[in-house]
Amino acid sequence: MKRWLLLLAGALLALPALAEATLQDRGAIVETLKSTPPCCVVDGRSSGPRQLRPLKDAVVWQKNMQIIPTGAVVVVADDDKAALALARKIGKQFHAKTVVAVKGGIDTWREVLAAAQEPGMPASFVIPTNTCEQGKPLQTLRSNRK
Repeated sequence: MKRWLLLLAGALLALPALAEATLQDRGAIVETLKSTPPCCVVDGRSSGPRQLRPLKDAVVWQKNMQIIPTGAVVVVADDDKAALALARKIGKQFHAKTVVAVKGGIDTWREVLAAAQEPGMPASFVIPTNTCEQGKPLQTLRSNRK
């Protein structure tokens, strides 16, 4: 009996960790991503629209794909119903805390990207690989003191 109570308590504690996937419009997505930056964008569109209007840096949805959601997962699909269904599947399969289905598809997602960019600022910052390795430095900063 104690085992069952412990299992039930553990299951109840785990429930808040799994968030429900939501279908969001441009404004809601911008607000969500302010507090939880995206770890990846999943392109769930069919191959035709994907080839006509590719999404840069998006992961193409495949049944056997593997992702580790360290932030919000953004899902773009052919229509809102497909986006929400795929977002729910991703949330459940990968235990993602925040999964956002883009209402309006690729057009809405491109509006979100445009709204996120400030003039003169890069859209993203990438830490290059191998920056912590020993050996000859890539750059040496020198002070003005002699």
